[in-house]
Amino acid sequence: MAHDPAAALGPAVPVPVREPAWPLSRSAIGLWMTQGAISAVVWALLTVVFLSVVPASVGGPVPLLRWLVPVLVGVYAVVAIGIRPFVRYRVHRWEVTGEAVHALTGWLNRTWTLVPISRIQTVDVNRGVLQQVFGLASVAVLTASSQGTVHVPHLEADVAERVADDLARRAEAVRDEAT
Repeated sequence: MAHDPAAALGPAVPVPVREPAWPLSRSAIGLWMTQGAISAVVWALLTVVFLSVVPASVGGPVPLLRWLVPVLVGVYAVVAIGIRPFVRYRVHRWEVTGEAVHALTGWLNRTWTLVPISRIQTVDVNRGVLQQVFGLASVAVLTASSQGTVHVPHLEADVAERVADDLARRAEAVRDEAT
């Protein structure tokens, strides 16, 4: 007789497994391009240091590295600035429904996270330095479980504040109904 591991979880509760409705702010593309440019500049500077420290006349694999490392840094810059921000914008999505907060993140490994309103304990709005430059903020919805946190990055700052306020009120209302 085969054992069904799903049966041990109890009756199935229908969960709306679908792509969340809303994209992040379009300004997130500029933020990601800036982050990519900063990291590409750091890698380029490290490459210059590498090329100035390692003499050109050394034999072995070093001559190969003298041209391969700059090429790889150039490829990284193209991906980080010209490709990754646009792909991330297309795949990152979020939504708040009557029952839960949904987020879909990741551009290579995609993560779909759902937190029921009744599980929300804290809602935070974070604004990093570059986010402030681009007028963005991130919302973090936290539960008692470390696995139950939903991060909705790079929303317009006023949208993030409204979402956080709405979620905090709804979570409080659910707690009041339970007592």
